[in-house]
Amino acid sequence: MTDSITLRRPDDWHLHLRDGVMLQAVAPHSKDFGRAIIMPNLVPPVVTGAQAAAYRDRIVAALPQGAALQPQMTLYLTDATEPADVVAAFRAGIIRAVKLYPAGATTNSASGVTDFARVQPVLEAMAEAGVTLCVHGEVTDPAIDIFDREAVFIDTVLDPLRRRTPGLRVVMEHITTAEGVAYGRAGGEDLGATITTHHLVINRNAILAGGIRPHYYCLPVAKRESHRLALREAATSGEGRFFLGTDSAPHTDAAKLQPCGCAGCFTAPNTMSILAQVFEDDGALDRLEAFTSLNGATFYRMAPNEDRIRLTKRATPAAYPAQIEVGAEVVTVFDPGFPLHWHLETV
Repeated sequence: MTDSITLRRPDDWHLHLRDGVMLQAVAPHSKDFGRAIIMPNLVPPVVTGAQAAAYRDRIVAALPQGAALQPQMTLYLTDATEPADVVAAFRAGIIRAVKLYPAGATTNSASGVTDFARVQPVLEAMAEAGVTLCVHGEVTDPAIDIFDREAVFIDTVLDPLRRRTPGLRVVMEHITTAEGVAYGRAGGEDLGATITTHHLVINRNAILAGGIRPHYYCLPVAKRESHRLALREAATSGEGRFFLGTDSAPHTDAAKLQPCGCAGCFTAPNTMSILAQVFEDDGALDRLEAFTSLNGATFYRMAPNEDRIRLTKRATPAAYPAQIEVGAEVVTVFDPGFPLHWHLETV
């Protein structure tokens, strides 16, 4: 029985660190990742290269001394985004990608895209310059059932967008459906897909069965069990198009536990322990490194991290906090519902 595995240092290709007091509290919990794509949906959003550079400086200042994390910044795409600004920030090494939020799709997305025709010049400039577009893939039409919004987005928005813009590199972020897996596999070398830790563990019953559990509520919302199993199969397959993006998204309990609570699961502290258990359960520990440390770097045309981490399985579960303090408030850490016997260690 395998009780220890050594991996190249993992990367997180979708991470929310917020700002201010929240940033100070949560950033240290991602310190063991090598690189992370940082989401730009602050209030106000990160829309210029100068804002991205300033935000990167705040993140670095919030990390403990010796942290491995290298923030990879993004710009928030709006109807008014200028193509030249995006390309200049990319070529200056300030940003790694641009984030597309359909307006109203998720947390702090009110400034997102309302008219895809208006951003077509930006997308064409990005395709020419090699800038990746990270996509929150859900339609916002209230007539579309929330459990169908990802599949409808793929058919009505994403596929037409990619056909209009050949060569555009796209990451389908936090896919949650069998349709997302299938499209990711059929999309060609310019298409990648991130999968979160929590969507590998929970289905919609975790949110709704036996009482409402707000700490499992996220967007895109967890789907039925058949979709969770499709995600597990994709993540553990070793296929290069699928890679880790935790979408770790902290909210205070005061914001989560209310009649209109916020969407997001805070998985940064215990992600690697959870993933090791998932991959062990599925007989795929030998493919964990591909999912966490190799595939994303390859898609983003970056070298894998040279340094290593070790995961060791012990009889006594790892002790992760149930909550972390954020000023006078708390953020609840994602509970996978099973003990975490895989301990993260330095090499």
